Amino acid sequence: MKNFALIGVGGYIAPRHLKAIKETGNDLISAYDKNDSVGIIDSYFPRASFFTEQELFDRHNNHVKTQGINIDYLTVCSPNYLHDAHTRYGLRLGCDVICEKPVALSPWNIEALEQVEKETGHQAFTIFQLRLHPSVIALRKKIEEGPKDKVYDVDLSYITPRGYWYYASWKGNVQKSGGVATNIGVHFYDMLQWVFGPVQKSVVHVASHDRVAGYLELRQARVRYFLSINGEHLPQGVTGSYRSITVDGEEFEFSNGFTDLHTRSYEEILVGRGFRISEAKACIQTVYDIRHAEPVGLTGDYHPMAKYPLTKHPFGW
Repeated sequence: MKNFALIGVGGYIAPRHLKAIKETGNDLISAYDKNDSVGIIDSYFPRASFFTEQELFDRHNNHVKTQGINIDYLTVCSPNYLHDAHTRYGLRLGCDVICEKPVALSPWNIEALEQVEKETGHQAFTIFQLRLHPSVIALRKKIEEGPKDKVYDVDLSYITPRGYWYYASWKGNVQKSGGVATNIGVHFYDMLQWVFGPVQKSVVHVASHDRVAGYLELRQARVRYFLSINGEHLPQGVTGSYRSITVDGEEFEFSNGFTDLHTRSYEEILVGRGFRISEAKACIQTVYDIRHAEPVGLTGDYHPMAKYPLTKHPFGW
């Protein structure tokens, strides 16, 4: 049994990590979140110590270690802009770290973390759950076994509606979340590069508070993408989230099989096959470039959904 600490236990993604820690037979001994709406802990680890101040969380963790109890892993589920700082904290605490994506908002932050890994002798891992999805693994195998010079036409559409609360939270702040491409899309950009190879060209057609659309040339794919948090963009008859990937006009089905991917990620990390933060550099560079690109408008090869008219920011920004 390994001992875990967790930062960001009150966030959206934390329950998947709590479930993964529990299902892999391990224990959560301490958790921290600025907010105290963390009753979800009772479903998994009711005896875990909880703190709303990081200083007290840190003091407790160091006290635990003086009692001869090791903290093997720190799980980071905090807001995006704090991921690299909290990963650094975990490494210097003497833990290996499991960080929810994105590991950082800028590629050089990952390079700095790699230096801390070397200094501490500990390792940091990230969650790339789509790499463990059976359908994605099968697609990658198909591409690897296919013609090396073939370039596929890929359309990525992902719409996951968010209410006005989103814009009042850190997620609606580009400086804290990285914007739509980073906050909801970084794992898709990683998956596409894992399957089709590195980015060779990036064009952003449209970017606003609620969407981003653009074009990527990968080694073996021409990708048109549209990501949105605006529910008005959902296809007729669709409720909830909508995700679609087509490869050469054929729908790539990967809607099922998401439920246990965080647990699978933990299983791989615990046996030494996890994805190190160094593997996140490519997708972090991609979303960084998208975030800082000047949109060119509806020119060239753009995603059909990019035609949706732009809307005003709900807070008038």
